[in-house]
Amino acid sequence: KVGRPLAMLRNIIIHLYVCLVSLVSAMNGVQLLGRIGQDPIIRQVEGENPVTIFSLATNEMWWTGDSKLGQGGDISQKTTRHRISVFRLGLKDVTYQYVRKGSRIFVEGKIDYGKYTDKNNVM
Repeated sequence: KVGRPLAMLRNIIIHLYVCLVSLVSAMNGVQLLGRIGQDPIIRQVEGENPVTIFSLATNEMWWTGDSKLGQGGDISQKTTRHRISVFRLGLKDVTYQYVRKGSRIFVEGKIDYGKYTDKNNVM
């Protein structure tokens, strides 16, 4: 009978969807594409391994008003600056060596709003 396998498949799909939604609702991930605002620096965090830090600027653009693309109107833009910290061994050294101001890069990671102070009491 065709109805029974389809019902089982439907139940499996619903189960997978519920599992996926529960995973996604607990995910902390971000992807950014932008330009480097300053050359990376290495900071020593007290009691931790050194960290490579740089700023990344991302742009968001949109049409204002009721106009459609190509029919007049204005384009608005917002630039957001992100402070990126690289902790992973190897990657932080490559970042420090090759990433330069103005370079366009893609960053993938997680958001953490923790605060730290380096050996000179700089946050």
